[in-house]
Amino acid sequence: MAQKNTSPLPAGTRVPVHVGVIMDGNGRWAKKRGLPRKIGHREGAQTFRAITRHAKNLGVKYFTVYAFSTENWKRPADEVEAIMDLFEKYLDEVRDFIEENIRICFIGDRSMLRERLQEKMRSVEEDSLNFTAMTLLIAINYGGRDEITHSVRQIAQKVKSGELSAEDITDDTINSFLYTSQLDGDIAPDVDLIIRPSGEQRLSNFLIWQSAYAEYYFTNILWPDFKPEDLEKAIIAYSDRNRRFGGV
Repeated sequence: MAQKNTSPLPAGTRVPVHVGVIMDGNGRWAKKRGLPRKIGHREGAQTFRAITRHAKNLGVKYFTVYAFSTENWKRPADEVEAIMDLFEKYLDEVRDFIEENIRICFIGDRSMLRERLQEKMRSVEEDSLNFTAMTLLIAINYGGRDEITHSVRQIAQKVKSGELSAEDITDDTINSFLYTSQLDGDIAPDVDLIIRPSGEQRLSNFLIWQSAYAEYYFTNILWPDFKPEDLEKAIIAYSDRNRRFGGV
């Protein structure tokens, strides 16, 4: 007897393997309500938890969220401090995801983060290392250009030491030194779908190498108002597209 389809997605929907989300609109959400921007970030964190769980339940295998960019340090100091406090609080609560068999990894330059925060990040990564339901990648102090620069510097060192020949450098070589390929035995595949709420229609330095053939889904919904049903709409829109990867 055939099993009944319990997914909220229509039968035959192609679920992307790797979804990236630019969690945008927290500050504007708060401003519209006359609230401090940090309240918007707090509400956005609640949305993040709900959408991550729903992505796993829909069958997404890699889910990357843009939490804090290399450019976000330009924001007011009190807002940056509030974001870091919120992020640290989230790491104290992240055991909920671990109990759901979700592996958690962090990508970006950690050197500018608080040492206590870095230690919590390492602990979460170690504790969830062997989980297989989904890999959650959290991009913090991350920038796509910074990531590529970091990769090229490492390759240059290999060439300088004689471990690698310049003629042998390929796309795969560069890819192997990206943050998304240095996950302790795992390599995140290229992104299939990028979702950006808030009405903006740009990549903002997010996964620029990995998104070479990604599909994009833009919506005017501000991130704190983004619901599981909105994730489903994005996946259905993705499924309806014809991805040719440069072919015909």
